[in-house]
Amino acid sequence: MTASGGHRAGFVSLIGRPNAGKSTLLNRLVGTKLAIVSPRPQTTRNRITGIKSLPGAQIVFVDTPGLHPGGGKLGAFMQRTAERAVEDVDLVCLVVDATEAARPEPPVLAPLATYRGPVFCVLTKADLVRPKARLLEGIEAWRRARPFHEIVPVSALTGSNCDRLLELVVGALPEHPAFFPPDTTSDQPETFYVAEVVREKIFLLTREEVPYAAAVRVTELTERAGLECLYIRATIFVEQDSQKGILIGRGGTMLKRIGTAARRELEAFFGIKVFLELKIDVRRRWRSDDKALREFGFRLTS
Repeated sequence: MTASGGHRAGFVSLIGRPNAGKSTLLNRLVGTKLAIVSPRPQTTRNRITGIKSLPGAQIVFVDTPGLHPGGGKLGAFMQRTAERAVEDVDLVCLVVDATEAARPEPPVLAPLATYRGPVFCVLTKADLVRPKARLLEGIEAWRRARPFHEIVPVSALTGSNCDRLLELVVGALPEHPAFFPPDTTSDQPETFYVAEVVREKIFLLTREEVPYAAAVRVTELTERAGLECLYIRATIFVEQDSQKGILIGRGGTMLKRIGTAARRELEAFFGIKVFLELKIDVRRRWRSDDKALREFGFRLTS
């Protein structure tokens, strides 16, 4: 897939508005689920790295929170993480929802102002655009917004044109040895993935403010000798007693639904039986508490 005989490798940031489809695209390009997906905006909170190894190339993708100013210290952290995603990378992919009216807005383009490397505009959900003339209009609108190196319509859901995107990405990377072993798909620890899966189920099963007020910390992840079972304990933190009550549910039904859905996905991922123990604790105003944010793993990494 490389354009020359040398091995290519580099870092590629995926940035864009909330719900543009960055996480779904990351999962499709890497070939495994790394980033949680929800129909709600601002699901991704932290910087997530996905690694795709190909014959003669390795792409290190970085998925980030949506470019949208949020409230409080957590919101500021998410915005800063997204903005810093264009630092020290070899390529930036601006991910745009092709089903929305073409709006090359200044806040979306602003992080690219000082970036001197190549930038692709990736129009996601292209399979949903009707009529197709709208897609051509969107391509033209973004072409006028700035001199992108490539404008690529894709469908992360069906995989349409994603192989072409990978080819273009590889062609834009420098010649460099691989950064990670070829079987590596992420640099995040397993505990991070577990916490994200639990948090995804909270997003899918609860409403309003509850999922946004929830943080998950894994306190134990061990393989029990002789039992062929992965034992996981995790705590879900919320900010109010009422949110704790909603997550527990009548007779513990909601917590059981969250745990069952998370356990099934974790068993498929790890390929082993999982015993998942969840408990809920109240940490008031944790989204505005620097100590709590560090404890729950919110750190700028770039």
